[in-house]
Amino acid sequence: MFSNHSEFLRVASCSPAVAVANPAQNSQNILDVLQRAHAQGARLAVLPELCVTGYTCADLFHNSTLLEASVRAVGEIIANCPEGMAAVIGVPVEANGALYNCAAVVSRGQLHGITVKTYLPTYNEFYEKRWFTAANSAMPSTVNYAGHANVPFGVDILYNIGEAVLGIELCEDVWAPIPPSCRLTLSGATVIANLSASDDVIGKYSYLRTLLSQQSARCLCGYVYASAGFGESSTDLVFDGKNIICECGRIIAEGDRYDADSKLMIADIDFAAIARDRRHLMTFADCAAREATSPLRRINVLVDQPSTSDLHGLSREINPLPFVPADSANLAERCEEIIHLQATGLRKRLRATGCRSLVVGISGGLDSTLALLVAVRAFDLEGLDRRGILGITMPGFGTTDRTHRNALDLMEALGVSQREISIAKAVRQHFSDIGHDEAVHDVTYENSQARERTQILMDVANAVGGMVLGTGDLSELALGWATYNGDHMSMYAVNAGVPKTLVRHLVRYFVNLLGQGKASATLLDIIDTPISPELIPADAQGNITQKTEDLVGPYDLHDFFLYYTLRYGYSPARIFALAQAAFKGKFDHDTIAKWLKIFIRRFFSQQFKRSCLPDGPKIGSVTLSPRGDWRMPSDAQSIEWQKECDKICQFLYNKSE
Repeated sequence: MFSNHSEFLRVASCSPAVAVANPAQNSQNILDVLQRAHAQGARLAVLPELCVTGYTCADLFHNSTLLEASVRAVGEIIANCPEGMAAVIGVPVEANGALYNCAAVVSRGQLHGITVKTYLPTYNEFYEKRWFTAANSAMPSTVNYAGHANVPFGVDILYNIGEAVLGIELCEDVWAPIPPSCRLTLSGATVIANLSASDDVIGKYSYLRTLLSQQSARCLCGYVYASAGFGESSTDLVFDGKNIICECGRIIAEGDRYDADSKLMIADIDFAAIARDRRHLMTFADCAAREATSPLRRINVLVDQPSTSDLHGLSREINPLPFVPADSANLAERCEEIIHLQATGLRKRLRATGCRSLVVGISGGLDSTLALLVAVRAFDLEGLDRRGILGITMPGFGTTDRTHRNALDLMEALGVSQREISIAKAVRQHFSDIGHDEAVHDVTYENSQARERTQILMDVANAVGGMVLGTGDLSELALGWATYNGDHMSMYAVNAGVPKTLVRHLVRYFVNLLGQGKASATLLDIIDTPISPELIPADAQGNITQKTEDLVGPYDLHDFFLYYTLRYGYSPARIFALAQAAFKGKFDHDTIAKWLKIFIRRFFSQQFKRSCLPDGPKIGSVTLSPRGDWRMPSDAQSIEWQKECDKICQFLYNKSE
């Protein structure tokens, strides 16, 4: 019940070894790779352009012996295609005296339809119009082929495959100014298969990856690309066997190139993600209405439903840190871009207000550290003296020597102005005024300290003619882990779009920028310090006792929950299933279920804090600004979400019995 596994379609991009002009051998190679794909649970396999004959047959395409052998080979593939899966194979088809470059869809002993290539390249190394006719209005709508009568034929065909709606284009089609996949997806296709025979030249692969990922983003679809590989003629060209699977702008799987054996790349395409993006990005529906053409033919292709009831065998990477690039090579570039966004937002605010002074509360923790680093970057870019940044450390009842020392060392190393103002005396006076017992460490005890610190920052900002720079991050806003009208409030919330799991990486990036020295050493120790608001006294050894993740849960999990709640609008059950797969070996099922329930409860109950957030720059695709991405009533009820969480917990309890 928790996986929604039927919302995934397992697809295979296949590049079988090719024997040029030997359809009988090619049919065996194709069936071999289809059997491998079927054994791995694929329900749809996409093979290269003209894989039955080989793409490089050249003038042999007009030889009847090759064409007749091709028909026999297709018959073999249809008869022996593994039960329960569909395959899309590239084949030449003769109709009404013309030869067409086509993709045939086969399954369960049936030939369901044949899609014709729309655009034929005839430039540089390509010469397809010498042999083939492009799709045109004079084509028949059906053909008799490989022993099957009245097979749908043309470019106006969609195939219903389980939850998927498949559209097909061939190679050059996606390079056209308006690819057929645009029309196919606007008419309902959720997956595009591209059968290709693209040779390799320097720089082409990188361009192709961008082209395919962008087309899947533009069409909000899954995109399965399979290209001819080893075995094609090397008379003038080299074919490297490209296998790429994309989903809504992201490459979710790609194969190694230049393999002499048949190649196979498997991935699961997520239809819930595609459906959500199409609902949410309403330009897609508007475009479909504007560009609507006559309805396309729909053909039902029966395939087996997934045999597994969970996501543990899911064939796609689920990044447990979705806000952090999985590719370390891109992490530094992403960090620099984020810091530029934050600094640029702050620079604009400084210019708009005429402020040349910032006031920042420095705790020795990650969030205030990042805010200070961004402030320094903004001042440097503006040509302002760093002494205009006033860092204030405000030790209280829970402040430890470690965080206090780090706060002072960081401000000194960065060359900003600093001041220390203890809050103990003022808070004790406040306790006396409101009749609170200091020995009772409850929410009043904690929030009184947080609000006193904010009052100090605001009043000092007034005194120096500056503004208070907020330090709270996106994860804290999601959980409501902030004191209302305390650290919740500032004059510009520079970290409001940055989740906690990313904050750590951004601070570490500054370590690399600063090189060896006191500042870097201090940053490294801050990174290693437990996350805490330090509002409860330390233990006898002076160590932090109030650890945030012990109280509200691991930020790795909460950021994961946040991403899939906001980015895709997934249900708790689906988020739970994805988290099981992403955190396998790190968090057990009971732990995930426990913190998911707490996340849902806090996310709903704390909306009132987000409804009055200060301004702050949007950084990524997910944000909680009430003026931007997230509008939610503060009194929305979480009953349905909590019911689903309770079902998960009950299921786990019954399973353990």
